[in-house]
Amino acid sequence: MYTKDGDSYFIVDAHVALWDARPENQANIHGKQFIDCFYDYHRNLSPESELWSYEEYLYYGGARLMKDLFQDGYVDHAIFQPAHLGAFYKNGFGQTEEAFALTKQHPDKLTYNHYFDPRLEQAGLDQLRCDAERFGLKGVKLYTAEWRDDSRGYKLDDPWCRRYLETCLDLGIRNIHIHKGPTIRPLDRDAFDVADIDKVATDYTDLDFVVEHCGLPRLEDFCWIATQEPNVHAGLAVAMPFIHTRPRYFAQIIGELLYWLDEDRIQFSSDYALWTPKWLVERFVDFQIPEDMTEYAPLTIDQKRKILGLNAAAMYDLPVPEELQVRRIETQAVSVA
Repeated sequence: MYTKDGDSYFIVDAHVALWDARPENQANIHGKQFIDCFYDYHRNLSPESELWSYEEYLYYGGARLMKDLFQDGYVDHAIFQPAHLGAFYKNGFGQTEEAFALTKQHPDKLTYNHYFDPRLEQAGLDQLRCDAERFGLKGVKLYTAEWRDDSRGYKLDDPWCRRYLETCLDLGIRNIHIHKGPTIRPLDRDAFDVADIDKVATDYTDLDFVVEHCGLPRLEDFCWIATQEPNVHAGLAVAMPFIHTRPRYFAQIIGELLYWLDEDRIQFSSDYALWTPKWLVERFVDFQIPEDMTEYAPLTIDQKRKILGLNAAAMYDLPVPEELQVRRIETQAVSVA
């Protein structure tokens, strides 16, 4: 929980990871390219006081994650959104066993989402059923640009991916998180295009699609889709640190999202360990749309409460103390004869 000027906020960090990018886990040059690109984002968008060394960035472990999120970072609950990247890392990039072990130790603080790859066809579908039972999945994280054999990505509306989404419905996995954001070397930019969100959101209305990184740099495309599809949500991973380096750009991002989606479909995340939540939470609570950007309304405290935690808490059925909820004022419609 974070409190400032007498106002308190329930914090859900909706996109965190526990990764291992050390040289001994890199399968090839692409593993180094990927983590180097991650580190460039971290280095270029972080305040100097928040910079990590390259060595600690390669692997930081569960103890540091718990400290950075829950001891120092104000976070009440966090959701693992792992990327496998088996073509680049021998034991995968996201560390399934370590992350799930932490989740079992701290079920009040952590939720573990897993991943699937529809290019594994029936074998992967069978594995998804096993994973859903083992992990108690409420959500999955998809990397549509991930490489596999000769394939350098897939579309959400591919026939096999549709079968996986239908299986998610059968298994009660309602929350589909998809990386649709900036290119990460060596992955291909076009494989992160947001267009396929439109098709599956229309066809699977009982699923919620959380577009991580809110489609950046395709914000306008994303917004035009999301305004028509009420089951499409915006994840603020990667967008958040622009509050430091490009505050007017961040104002445009959050202003456009609030205009097209409203405050009920936007979720805060630090994208840990690209960035730590402490400074992001503090700066977002203090942030206000510049007065000269008159096309956007000022941010309210209740909007910030929803974005920082209440929206993700509702999606994942997380208990929130009554005093941290947004008080809803009931209004009675008046008919005019």
